[in-house]
Amino acid sequence: MDRLPLHSPDLTAQNIEKLAALFPNCVVEAKDDKGQLTRKIDFDQLRQELSDRIVDGPTERYRLDWPGKREALLTANAPIAKTLRPCREESVDFDTTKNLFIEGDNLDALKLLQETYLGKVKMIYIDPPYNTGKDFIYEDNFDEDSGEFLVRSNQVDETGNRMVANTEANGRFHSDWLSMMYSRLKLARNLLTEHGTIYISIDDREHSNLVKLGGEIFGVENYIASIVWEKMYTTKNDSSDISTSHEYIVIYAKNALAKPIGQLARTEEMDARYSNPDNDPRGPWKAIPLYAQGESKNGRYPVVSPLTGKTHFPPPDSHWRYAKDVTEQLLSDGRIYFGADGLGLPNSKKYLSEITSGVKAKSLWRHSEVGSNDSAKRELRSLYDNNHAPFDFPKPSRLVERMLSLSTKPNDDSVILDFFSGSATTAHAVMALNAEDGGNRRFIMVQLPETCDEKSEAYKAGYKTIAEIGKERIRRAGKKIKEENATNAPDLDIGFRVLKIDTSNAKDIYYTPDKTSQAELALAVDNIKEDRTPEDLLFQVMLDWGVDLSLPIAREEISGKHVYFVDQNAIAACFETGIDEEFVKELAKRKPLRAVFRDSGFASDAVKINVEQIFKLLSPTTEVKSI
Repeated sequence: MDRLPLHSPDLTAQNIEKLAALFPNCVVEAKDDKGQLTRKIDFDQLRQELSDRIVDGPTERYRLDWPGKREALLTANAPIAKTLRPCREESVDFDTTKNLFIEGDNLDALKLLQETYLGKVKMIYIDPPYNTGKDFIYEDNFDEDSGEFLVRSNQVDETGNRMVANTEANGRFHSDWLSMMYSRLKLARNLLTEHGTIYISIDDREHSNLVKLGGEIFGVENYIASIVWEKMYTTKNDSSDISTSHEYIVIYAKNALAKPIGQLARTEEMDARYSNPDNDPRGPWKAIPLYAQGESKNGRYPVVSPLTGKTHFPPPDSHWRYAKDVTEQLLSDGRIYFGADGLGLPNSKKYLSEITSGVKAKSLWRHSEVGSNDSAKRELRSLYDNNHAPFDFPKPSRLVERMLSLSTKPNDDSVILDFFSGSATTAHAVMALNAEDGGNRRFIMVQLPETCDEKSEAYKAGYKTIAEIGKERIRRAGKKIKEENATNAPDLDIGFRVLKIDTSNAKDIYYTPDKTSQAELALAVDNIKEDRTPEDLLFQVMLDWGVDLSLPIAREEISGKHVYFVDQNAIAACFETGIDEEFVKELAKRKPLRAVFRDSGFASDAVKINVEQIFKLLSPTTEVKSI
């Protein structure tokens, strides 16, 4: 019986497999540092395959480069021996919700989500550190190969030492920030659907670098826009030079040809520009001048008003917009207006009933439309009884709602990811928009349990970490939104499953068998850590099998053993001991798609050997594994 790997996928190995399928002559056998044969890429041969001349050495080419870039790519691809442990007591509606809140390092989270959510995330929004010199950025370890990274990630808990201030004094001000973003964006791209988009908030310091970085990861052809958001509407006279009133939102698509950006809903103000002064039976319309600037061949001809007989020509240095036959057709159809008295210059009619239901978004988003820093702070304060805001720089939920309106539809079951979730504005926005349009969008928030400053308003209010702030905001915002929309959205999902990143459920011996003595091996018949619960093991199984982490989970008793069923029959998991053939036969009769057991849970070696045979007889399509 095969065992589950109990670690995130090795992306380097997967990439080698993909290259081997395309260019088998570029994959060779070579010895690693330990003298073992392994598959490696012949990069000289690969370059030759991709070019009519070798691009190597000092050849000049357009690219973004910085110290640590190659190491950042290495750490993005390296597997980790970690898992997600469910935390029911901090969750809301754990058994029924489709939303997730993952607490831990977002680099680890992105790796753990690779199997389950590959190509399934419709929209990503992140508000990463801006690199002001005071912001904290993730301190990633780039000084080891993937094997060492795998072992260390299982043995060392770095939660308390994952962030450092990126000051000018460290000598790598931009490089550290770029490396931190590069590895995370590389992994994030894998999660997007073909129609997916990513929105990234940033200020002037790294905007140009972020656009170049995005171009390298997503492709320059998939750059959509840099939105200018008016974050404040007052002047800061204490600014050193210019009072900055904006930030940027950089948008990239997984595939711009898929037209992933939709339109915004029309407003009452837009529709009010249409009227019907001549009682046209086609309804309200707006006048558009029939002429355009500049000379055009065959663009000057007489247009005669059918009401007055007056002949009109386009003004000097201009021409009629349409060819003569088209204009005559518009005249005969009553689609040209000459003013109330019939003597004015002709205008074509643009009917409200004939325009699309939406309008394209502009690249300038004003505070009056999507909120500002001040309105975001007020919004956060409104959720708390004592009117305090436990987070310094939240984004307004209306800002994220606009992104959601452009990139998602109400009923396409879109997955929304924010892996710098902070105060969880994105989760707030998802719930608010779902309540408004009846949508079924669901969110995945990721936040490091970064310790709050003891002098901060958040710490004084009882919040020890940023993750605690985010979870509490979702609870409060969800409750408020559901109360305000009890009639139109009674089934609104305001819950979330809390999953915490931790070391693997497997003991260290599972990853380092060559360093284990015979005496230690005898004491480690069970490779699962003693403090792990059956539900901990279930979620690691779901991760390894790439099963949606928000699927419903039920627990039943079969022949005296507790069995977890994920999404009715997608997975049947029993992690108890004393598993015998009678129990296996009863479980096989349920014909689950997958079945998993604890490797040390079988009553005897004979039972373990016979399990696969029993399933082949009673449920041949079931995939059977052990951990």
